[in-house]
Amino acid sequence: MGTVVTIDVYTAREVTGAELGVLRDQVARARAVLHRADEVFSTWRQDSPVSCLRRGEISLAQAPPEVAEVARRCAAAREASGGWFDPWAMPGGFDPTGYVKGWAAQNALAEFSEPPDAVIRGVLVNAAGDIASSGGMGHGQPFRIGIVDPAAPRRLAGVVELTGTIATSGSYERGSHLIDPHTGRPAARAASASVTGPDLGLADALATALAVAGEPGLALIGPLTGYAALLIGHDGSRRWTEGFPFA
Repeated sequence: MGTVVTIDVYTAREVTGAELGVLRDQVARARAVLHRADEVFSTWRQDSPVSCLRRGEISLAQAPPEVAEVARRCAAAREASGGWFDPWAMPGGFDPTGYVKGWAAQNALAEFSEPPDAVIRGVLVNAAGDIASSGGMGHGQPFRIGIVDPAAPRRLAGVVELTGTIATSGSYERGSHLIDPHTGRPAARAASASVTGPDLGLADALATALAVAGEPGLALIGPLTGYAALLIGHDGSRRWTEGFPFA
C-alpha cells in the first residue's frame, strides 16, 4: 500500500508477562493482516495480484479471494458516493487504494480483544492518518484526534472525539494525486475532507470522494447511517454534516 501504519495499544494497568505475551500475539496477527494486504493490493509492487490484474495478466476470478471481496465493497462505495469514488476509473485500471488502506487497518484492529477488557482499554490503528479505533483512553473518555489544517500542516483545524474511525483526504501533502472519475483528470475541489463512521474502508472511500466532489458531496454523507463529514475549502471555509464529532 506504500504507506506507514502504526498500532497503539493502551492498557488499563501494568501487564503481567503472560498478558504481554497475549498482546504481542495480537500485534503480530495485526501486522500479518497488514503485510498480506500490501502483498495483494499494493500498486507499487509489480508482482502483486492487483498489479497483475491491472495489466490484464490475471482475471478477478484468478486473483486471491480478498480481491473479489474488496471489489464488491468498492462497488458499494461507488454507489454510496454517487460515483465520485470509482476505482475502475483510475489511470491504469482498477485501483482500490482509496478503499483498501482503511479496509486493511479495520481488519488489523479486529485482531485485538474488544476493549475494555481486563487489560486493553483502547487500540488505535493509524494508516497514514486514516484511523480505526476501539475503546478509548479509559474512564469513559474517547480518543481525541486532531485534523490537520491543510493551509498550515503544523496546525490543527480541529479535534474530534473518536468512537469509531476517521479518514482524511486531500492534496496538501501528496500533491495532485486525487482523480475525478468523471474526467479521468486530477481534481480536488476541497483542500481536505474528513469522514467519521463505523467502517474505515467506507470512510476512506467517502473522504476521497468528498475531496474530489467538494461541497456538493456533503449531501451524499448525511443519509448514510453513522457517518459524518467535515470539508475544508481551498479558501479556508469549513462545512460539516450534522453529528460531526467535534471535541
